Parts: sequence; C-alpha cells; structure tokens
Amino acid sequence: MVTENKNYDAVTNRLKADYQRLTVQLAALKATGPQEDRREGSPFGKREEEATETADLENRLALEKRVLDQMEEVEYALSKIRKGTFGKCENCGQTIDPARLEILPYAKLCVSCKTKLNRPT
Repeated sequence: MVTENKNYDAVTNRLKADYQRLTVQLAALKATGPQEDRREGSPFGKREEEATETADLENRLALEKRVLDQMEEVEYALSKIRKGTFGKCENCGQTIDPARLEILPYAKLCVSCKTKLNRPT
C-alpha cells in the first residue's frame, strides 16, 4: 500500500533539500584541490609532501564517492515517488514502516528483509 500524496510532499521536500545539501558539499570537495605551498627544510620534505598529498587526495576522492552515492540514493527515492512505488520493500513487496522511512527516506528494504540480508550465513 502506498502512502498518501500529502505525506509525499514532506518526504519529497526533505529529499530535495538533502540533494541540494549534497550538491553544495560535492562542489566544496571538488574545490579543495592539492595544496601548492611546499615545506622547506626537511630532508624528507618532497617525499613527505607527496605522501601527504596522496593521502589527502585519496580521502577527498572517497568523500566525493560517498556524496555521489548518497545523491544517487536520493534521486532513486524521488523516482520511486514519481512512479508510485515509494514505501514498498524491494525484496518482499510489503510496506516499509513509515518510521523507518522518516529516518531513512531512501530505504529500499523493510527492517525484516534488511535484517535477513545482513545476517551471516
């Protein structure tokens, strides 16, 4: 059973706000490129700087990927609202608890299916 449209308005607005926040966050991450100021005086300066730059780049790329993944989840939830399938478990087809959707509006599985999925076999 699909939730009433008036409930979708609040969820849609929240998802759109989340998407906007993530867009700003992604832009800020992309704006922080490698630093140009070099440290002088250390015999290991160049290697030390390269290692630091590499670690910083890896961290920034990981954060960018996480933000992009979250943006994808938000877009998917919005598409489910448009299609009328929002709030349905993608595994069993049952209605996802509204409390779960309030916490995680892009949840794809009900608690029962998510629990089963996470159990070690």
